Formats: sequence, C-alpha cells, structure tokens
Amino acid sequence: MTQIFDVDGRAIGVTILEMGPNLVMNKRTKATNKNGKTDGYTALQIGFGLKAERLLSSPEKGVLALIGGHEKARRYVREMRVSEETVSKFELGAEITLKDVEWKAGDLIDCVGQTKGKGFQGVVRRYKFAGFNSSHGTHEYFRHGGSIGCRKWPGRVIKGRRMPGHMGDDRVTTQNVRIAAIREDLNVVLVHGSVPGAKNGLVMVRLAVKKHPHA
Repeated sequence: MTQIFDVDGRAIGVTILEMGPNLVMNKRTKATNKNGKTDGYTALQIGFGLKAERLLSSPEKGVLALIGGHEKARRYVREMRVSEETVSKFELGAEITLKDVEWKAGDLIDCVGQTKGKGFQGVVRRYKFAGFNSSHGTHEYFRHGGSIGCRKWPGRVIKGRRMPGHMGDDRVTTQNVRIAAIREDLNVVLVHGSVPGAKNGLVMVRLAVKKHPHA
C-alpha cells in the first residue's frame, strides 16, 4: 500500500492495481460454430502477464496460432462473463486497457483475490478462541478447543465444528471498494484500503455487484 492526498490535504491509504494491458485470448458466444455446437453463454477469456515460449504446451501453441503466435502468450488466463455487445466489441488478440473501461474515481468495485496462506493453525489463531485459564488447576490444556462431541445421540461430530486445520489461501471477495484515482497513462487504478492477497498477487476486478450507498 501507499498513500495519496486529496484536495483537502488528507492522507488516504490506497492500493495500486496494475490493470493490464489484457489480451483477448478467446471468446464464448451463443452462436452455433462449424461443429454444430454452441457455448451457451457469452464471455471473454483474457490473459495477463507475459509467458516464455519454452513454457507453452502444445494445446496452448495451437490456441496462440489463431491470435498471432507465441508472442501473445500470457501467464494468467481468466474467463469473465460479459454481455453479447461487449463480446462483439473485441476481436481475438485485441488489447484491453483502462481506456476501454468506462470507470472513474469514486466508482465502487469488487476485488477478488487469493488470501495469504497461514498453514496448519490451532483454534486460537484460526477462530480467535480465548483458550483456558493459565492457572487454577489447568494442565497442558491452555490453547485447546474444548469438547467437540455430543452424547450418545448423534454419536458423531457435527459438521462445521470449528477445529484446527488449514488457514488462509482462500478465494475472497472484498466488496464495494471505492476507486481513489485512475492513471490511464500507467494503466493503474488506485483503490481505498487493502485488497485480498499478498504483494504482486493476482486480483480480479469488476464493478460492484451489491453497491452500498454508504461504502
């Protein structure tokens, strides 16, 4: 994160998101293709980040041959549902930049990312359990989760019980993140606050699905 200053001189903590350029790798349409099949929905497959030719598989090389060769290979490829009008707007191999997106400062967006992995953790760190007394007869039971079972019925551990396990590395969406500024010349968006994931992680950005008036 970094900070910028608004017109009143107040410091605002922001995260800088690099927004491409993204490349149109493939298109999904409802039209029937030459094999008599249809995708049944409309979407764009877009790629981000360069990928070396030596790392390409044979199927990837076949796809890249349709859009201009291995120079257009991308490390990350994601499919995004869009309208039929948007699909027809872009050709295979075309670049998508901030100039093609009608966003402005103040708009609300959703940021989807993969959170940091924390490994195997106990219930105190994973679920903020209080633990037990440090004295008054407590022996080797300070950070335990307590009883996990019931009685003879149902005779099993109920699903959803909060227990030790893998923490983090989850797909998380931060909703209603406000855009602080847009730099089209650098292809970056500055958003208020933080976004899910580690530094240099991959974040998918879209217009807010559930806009909140007080966000």
